[in-house]
Amino acid sequence: MHPLPSHESLVAELRELRRRGLPGLRHCTRDALRQAAVAAGLCAGPEDEQTGIEELLGAAVRRLAGGRPVRDDDSSDPLARAAAHSFGIFPARRGVPGTDRRKAAAAVYGVTTERFRKSQEHDAIAELAAAVLAVARQAAGQPAEAVPEPTAAGPAAPAARTAPAVAGPVRPGAAAGRITVRVCPIEDVRDVDILVSSENTYLEMSKTFRPTVSGALRRAAAVRDAQGEIVDDVLSRELGVWLRTHGRTGMQVRPGTVVATSSGALAAQGVRRIHHAAIATPVGDGDRYHVSPAVLGEAVRRSFELARHESEFLSLPMSSICFPLLGSGRGGLPVETVARRLLDAVREELRRDPSWSVLLVTPEESHARLLTAASSAP
Repeated sequence: MHPLPSHESLVAELRELRRRGLPGLRHCTRDALRQAAVAAGLCAGPEDEQTGIEELLGAAVRRLAGGRPVRDDDSSDPLARAAAHSFGIFPARRGVPGTDRRKAAAAVYGVTTERFRKSQEHDAIAELAAAVLAVARQAAGQPAEAVPEPTAAGPAAPAARTAPAVAGPVRPGAAAGRITVRVCPIEDVRDVDILVSSENTYLEMSKTFRPTVSGALRRAAAVRDAQGEIVDDVLSRELGVWLRTHGRTGMQVRPGTVVATSSGALAAQGVRRIHHAAIATPVGDGDRYHVSPAVLGEAVRRSFELARHESEFLSLPMSSICFPLLGSGRGGLPVETVARRLLDAVREELRRDPSWSVLLVTPEESHARLLTAASSAP
């Protein structure tokens, strides 16, 4: 078990980080934060240190909010909101100067920035440090493996229900155990906890200009400056960290492997995590891909397994997941095959754990009709 830092050392580092904001983390003293992130299992070394510390702080802020998502309105705990503003944890506040972040945090309490600096800010930093320690302690006391799947014992879970295909933007409200089909580009999905991206077995995302699920999510999640230029290619960067940390850079992973990253700029749409499923194996000179139908079921199973683990481990109250037509792209499987395999795998997971709701999306109405037809087939 990794040792934990003292509360005092965390408070000191958080005070410095508050001035600089998350983009300045690499320039801050962070020994205590790194120690807590390592103990929580969120980073393994220098390469993924910054990502791990940011995930730790996000989990700590959610803990202040009672384990719920933190929104900038009266539905969220004011201490958690003030902490999220102070450190730039809200996506829209990430690159904001410290004075403006402090002003936004003071507005949560309806006080002047000077009064907030002398009073509530001390409380927010001290409570955030305590929450960081609590998250690290909880994680250190749990096994590192993913949460085991529920057994088949007990009453049979209700069968998954499939709603008819609906066009238009995706909104929250899907019932647990329900499968919904929508005509919508995946990057337009809102208020769904997890979006699943289809990747090759090298976990190399598509270029941002390509009309693929991977390219669209990479483009939508990227952080941009005021001129619209990409300043942080979030998903590709975090995948690169995972590959380096696990010694897989330039090497294939097993088909069906699923790796999680943050959602980058998609957090503003209510998306919490992106799951990258290694579906397509390059063949020949890499100009085409092979997709095994069995890999689709494996990817769905692993994504649900990872979702349950992250929901508990990161204190994220997640309950919804969105799949595109995995493996139906260039050189992939026929859409009819993908629809059948995907629905079979999703139904099996919902029988095991009916607390989740599932969204299946495609930008093509004809493909949505295939999904709906497959859902009604015996």
